[in-house]
Amino acid sequence: MENGDRSGAGAGAVGSAGSLGLRVGQAVFSSASLLFMSVGVEFFSYTAFCFLVTIMGLVIPWSCTLAMIDVYSVFVGCPFRVPGVMVIVVVGDWVLSVLSFAAACSSAAVIDLLLQFHGSQCSPRFCGRYQLSTMMAFLSWFLTAASAIFNFWFVASL
Repeated sequence: MENGDRSGAGAGAVGSAGSLGLRVGQAVFSSASLLFMSVGVEFFSYTAFCFLVTIMGLVIPWSCTLAMIDVYSVFVGCPFRVPGVMVIVVVGDWVLSVLSFAAACSSAAVIDLLLQFHGSQCSPRFCGRYQLSTMMAFLSWFLTAASAIFNFWFVASL
């Protein structure tokens, strides 16, 4: 690519097919985490699990909104290059990435603590669901962090 040619978006920057894949993955894993944690499980007894549900509830609309922008950009062929908006996307990605990581780590710590009591504090059905939810939250965090890095890289190159 020549010095002045910025015809395409970065590999995973907003407006690219890579970003669309990352956003869809974020939405799917966040939704799965939210469903495993909240459907048929008494998560509200533990603050860390409430935090996880709250953060996954924020990641879902964020990822879906940016996925819609990516769909438009990819199918219309109009790259998304508004510097002010890109900075907001980068900051939003970084904030949600840090919060997702914190929520997943705190949930994993609570699950570990519950399991150290040899299951006396957590039935196998509940602990299994908690573990699945936390695993999905970690996968969502990984994709959110990747999006943040790709978008930061793209903004830095503008």
